Amino acid sequence: MLLRNVPLKGFNTFGMQYCADYMLHIKSEAEIMQFIDSDLIKIKPLLILGGGSNLLFTGDFHGIVIHPDIQGIFVEEEYSDHVIVSAGAGVNWDKFVEWAVNRNLRGIENLSYIPGTVGATPVQNIGAYGEEIKDYIAGVRSISLENGSVRNFSNSECRFGYRDSIFKNELKGKFLITRVLFNLSKDRKYNLNYGTLKQEVEQSGEISLKSIRETVIKIRKEKLPDPDIRGNAGSFFKNPVVVREAAELLKKEFPDLPVYPNESGMAKVSAAWLIEKCGWKGKRVGDAGVYEKQALIIVNYGKATGTEILELSERIRESVRLKFGIMLEREVEVIG
Repeated sequence: MLLRNVPLKGFNTFGMQYCADYMLHIKSEAEIMQFIDSDLIKIKPLLILGGGSNLLFTGDFHGIVIHPDIQGIFVEEEYSDHVIVSAGAGVNWDKFVEWAVNRNLRGIENLSYIPGTVGATPVQNIGAYGEEIKDYIAGVRSISLENGSVRNFSNSECRFGYRDSIFKNELKGKFLITRVLFNLSKDRKYNLNYGTLKQEVEQSGEISLKSIRETVIKIRKEKLPDPDIRGNAGSFFKNPVVVREAAELLKKEFPDLPVYPNESGMAKVSAAWLIEKCGWKGKRVGDAGVYEKQALIIVNYGKATGTEILELSERIRESVRLKFGIMLEREVEVIG
């Protein structure tokens, strides 16, 4: 269904009150094919928009927004120790996690309560509490917006990186993801190594997929603002990854800096710590501000414009660069 002059407030978690010239709701692959074969494909630019939980509009969108609303969760293959499950791009992500937990399928329980849709998970390579979705994606089904051909991407072809994938780079806007296949396990090898997660799960009683999910949801609700109350897009910045030697030098100068080395000779540094040490945590500029409980999150206190939020983020980046010599990279995509 093609709509004109569509308000975007309900399609972005920052609550920006801009409009799109056109919006096309897609409920099946057949509807995508019809769109590609029609004159509508000539309308430019195109923007694929799921739940809008990882972007910031800075103005009206003068083009066509494609909103994938393909539903359905199916067990494609089942084995003694794991199953391959597919979910439509429009399926609510947390509802899918709940579906898996209720069926005792392990892998994505640590990723509970992350806003957005299934179709966005491989694009962003979402992650939380020691897990990344790349480790559970078996494949991605998509359709080329150039010629309507179907392409099934293997895990390796997605070129996953830290909050990154081929869909954010070379193929950005060129393929519409319709379904994502996940490899979920039947074993009970839980990942509770992140922070105090194990301790908090144990306090809830028996360790299980359900108790892990409930604990993660509880933690996220306590630490993160509800977008329905305070507009936000979760973590605005990525944790910077630097060479290990540089991280060690910073650690010597700032002993309480959280640093997470990896096997490749690099190290991840806490962006929240850097921002907080620059004095931004809880600071407000008009109706744009940094969340008082988590410095990685920029919030809209009511009537902030996209431009005001973007300007605040740039001030934060510059202060971190001047103090620590590190340029933060946005996790949120800016549109406009």
